[in-house]
Amino acid sequence: MYKRWLPSVTTALLIVCALLVSHAGVSGAQEAGAAGAAEVAGGTAGAAASNLVLEQTFTTVSNGWSKVERWKDNNPMFAAEDYPQDGRGDQDGQRLTFFGGVKKPHSSRFLLYYAPKYDTNPVKTPVLLVHGANDNADRAWANPNELGSYGCGAISCPSTGMMQDLVGKGYKVFAINFPHKQGDNYYSAEQIHDAITIIQNVTGESKVDVIGWSKGAFSARMYASSVKKAGGTSYSQDIRKLVLVGNPNKGFDYIFRHGWSHNLSIFPECGGVVNAPSPHTQMVCWGISRNHPELSIYNTASGNFFPGQKQMLGKWVDEYPLPALEQDWYTTYYGGQGFFTNSNGIDAAIQQGSLVEPILNAGIPTSIQTYLLSGDKNDIPAIHSEHTGPSDGVVFIASAAAVQGIGNVAGNVTVQHNHLQLGWAAASAKQIDQWLKQN
Repeated sequence: MYKRWLPSVTTALLIVCALLVSHAGVSGAQEAGAAGAAEVAGGTAGAAASNLVLEQTFTTVSNGWSKVERWKDNNPMFAAEDYPQDGRGDQDGQRLTFFGGVKKPHSSRFLLYYAPKYDTNPVKTPVLLVHGANDNADRAWANPNELGSYGCGAISCPSTGMMQDLVGKGYKVFAINFPHKQGDNYYSAEQIHDAITIIQNVTGESKVDVIGWSKGAFSARMYASSVKKAGGTSYSQDIRKLVLVGNPNKGFDYIFRHGWSHNLSIFPECGGVVNAPSPHTQMVCWGISRNHPELSIYNTASGNFFPGQKQMLGKWVDEYPLPALEQDWYTTYYGGQGFFTNSNGIDAAIQQGSLVEPILNAGIPTSIQTYLLSGDKNDIPAIHSEHTGPSDGVVFIASAAAVQGIGNVAGNVTVQHNHLQLGWAAASAKQIDQWLKQN
């Protein structure tokens, strides 16, 4: 049964978790700035700007982008993060080329994508797009069909996305691509600030509109709330509007509610290959107990491979009862040895680094017009969608639409789409366009 079910669940879950493919060449102009070359962003001020180094520029880019730059932030706060040991979290597709052929880039590096007409479109305020967990700027914003059927939350996926839609409506569009697909949101928040700094320099505008999706929304909110590591950058009054799409504002507990089904796409002996954290350290596959703490959400002796997911955890058991008919439901959530699995429980994972409460308590300044976009369809094809309460299939609406800690709620809308459709579906694009055009 699992062999028949897993191929389609793999493509969908590849980018779900709260929640690859043409290579590009290097032009002659890029060779002049090959890896190792250092060009500090000109015209910017402050310590953060002085840390930024442009390493390489690519002008042969798929999916309709104009160009891509690889940047390095020399702030000493950045450290190398742990990647899954079997390669499931490695960079691939054209992103591998842009990261200099390095499958496991250092967390100080990131990519900045430039859409067509980034320097000529008439809308004054530029837009920065921020992708979510286990995703990339290409699939998220420019080609939802990159993974094929089911990879966009629908049976059939479009070949263009929100990037093309916004460009067609006159916006100057940019997108960031993170080095670690499940990385530390502290680093992502700092790199969002970096991307805004570069965009300011390119466009001459003082503020940027930021659209974050899922984990990308979470890290964007972190930056806007000045939740940072020692040595990180506080919010710099550089965001005009912040659009949080499918964001777990009050956290999510999806993997601990549906751990058994979730695991079938993760544990290799069960046929799993997805780059997502398991709530279990052990699971029985084909009658044999398999031990994989390194694939779990917890800090382990071999590394901390999914820090960004831990940071988004929040318990919803008081609002929505657990699914008592699912395998090992109790021990998965609360910890212990079940019939087929072993879990440390959600409390242990939260204690290892959830940032939900610090972000809520820090708050988003009233100077930022903040918009919340939620989905109400828990119908993501081929995966076990969240069904224990109203949700988009991954995040409860009560979390995505929560206004706690937001100083200026300028819009709060729920559309009839699931979590994976929120970033490209027509209703989302139309709503976001309306918000961006408001004074």
